[in-house]
Amino acid sequence: MSETSVAEVGVDTRPWWYGTFGYQVYLRSFADSNGDGIGDLAGIRGRLDYLVDLCVDFVWITPFYPSPMADWGYDVADYCEVDPRFGTLDDFEALVAAAHRRGLRIIIDLVPNHSSDAHPWFADALTGPDSEHRDYYIWADPGPDGGPPNNWVGYFGGPAWTLDPASGQYYMHLFLPEQPDLNWRNPKVLEEFDRILRFWLDRGVDGFRIDVAGALVKDDLLRSNPQVGPWDPAAGRFEQWLAFEHLHDVFQPESHEVFRRWRAICDEYGAYLLGETYHREPQGLADLVPGDGMHGGFWFEPMHIAWDVDELRRALVGPVELLGERLLWASGSHDHERSPSRFGGGDEGRGRALALNVLFACLPGVPILYQGEELGLVDGRVPPESMLDPVDNGRDGCRTPMPWEPGPGGGFTTGEAWLHSDPRSECETALAQVGDPDSWHSRYTDLLTVRRALPDLFDEPVVWTDGDHGPVISYRRGPVGVAANTSFDRHQVEVPAGSSVVYATPGVEFAGAGQLVLTAHDAVIWAAPS
Repeated sequence: MSETSVAEVGVDTRPWWYGTFGYQVYLRSFADSNGDGIGDLAGIRGRLDYLVDLCVDFVWITPFYPSPMADWGYDVADYCEVDPRFGTLDDFEALVAAAHRRGLRIIIDLVPNHSSDAHPWFADALTGPDSEHRDYYIWADPGPDGGPPNNWVGYFGGPAWTLDPASGQYYMHLFLPEQPDLNWRNPKVLEEFDRILRFWLDRGVDGFRIDVAGALVKDDLLRSNPQVGPWDPAAGRFEQWLAFEHLHDVFQPESHEVFRRWRAICDEYGAYLLGETYHREPQGLADLVPGDGMHGGFWFEPMHIAWDVDELRRALVGPVELLGERLLWASGSHDHERSPSRFGGGDEGRGRALALNVLFACLPGVPILYQGEELGLVDGRVPPESMLDPVDNGRDGCRTPMPWEPGPGGGFTTGEAWLHSDPRSECETALAQVGDPDSWHSRYTDLLTVRRALPDLFDEPVVWTDGDHGPVISYRRGPVGVAANTSFDRHQVEVPAGSSVVYATPGVEFAGAGQLVLTAHDAVIWAAPS
């Protein structure tokens, strides 16, 4: 059938992820099936019905590959196996099959910027400059002073170079020394990852989230970055990173060649290729996701902003026109403070986080919930002596185990959880919230259900209707309107005559024909008559 005849019969050729809502599973902390205190693949399989009932469309799972766990699985020692702590390849295939039977799709993490120093490639590279896999990594002779080859710093702090005493050369690592960066200028590395992608696609995965997507290719001359402030190796990692303008270690245009190559492979399978595209300016994100490489990229600004209407409006409006359906929206992840904590804590923070997700829900792109967000979870409290995160600012609070039910282990495990934290209250558990119409879980389930039932908005532009000022943020897409009150005060919102409210947080009031009143941090979605 020709392209013309396909269009004539109205066949929808748009990708499956348009109009979907995703859910991130932080594997170690989601569900433990065998009592060893570590979440696993069988644990996810046992909770798939929970995810179906929540009305999510796909699940993104953090790394499950064999790893020494220097960075909790983001240091991969074998890209085509499952770490025994998480199960087996058979467990993975059983999970994918069970998800597909329920209409859920599975996205997995791919970690291509670096491997573990325990990977056989790096073990071989350490045997000497003439080894088969030496050029799989980035090596350089010392600088003129005998120190590192240039002034690059690691994202976790400290120099981005570690000396190999045996050869006298340094190897480069954007993160921990246990995470040596791969050399994406070596064609053999590209060929290895072609095989890795196909290995998992042949096992039914529906896509990949590309870790550190902005940093694969490095400057071929290894030039130093311009220094824009004092660098103190004892300072926090963000202060160290921001002491330089990162012209040569990240965001090199050659990375797009890799993504185009992967896009062609993923398109063969109808798979979704999305990136951890850490750029906090809309144009920078658009440059990372130009449309012919990765299908989409995460917009990280909503994970960093305070609850301020100007910051919120800037974070929402800026990227829409540039990226449209290539956006992925999220208010939190396993690397960031949970949004209810960031937005004030308690029910105030929970209400604000929900309002933000309502605003995400009808914008172009794909929203993704971080596990427990649907329960209104704030960061868990990890005692100082129990902290495990290797990064100085600590990400343990957002990674504490999922509270499924009250009692020891919280329904997460029958043993001792890998990350010790204070017990959650009963009202924070899934058991208490599922089925309670007044719970945070029900509010999120209703939101996802409504989003799935709304008319197709793909061809409808976003029209911001708030005048770019005031405490209420609002927009319209075709027949659908969305508004959220960012303040503590009551505010009135006008809706077209005959509109029906399809979703509303509990404080929304009717004030006569075409008038709604939004109390503190309320949000609403309405549909105008066709």
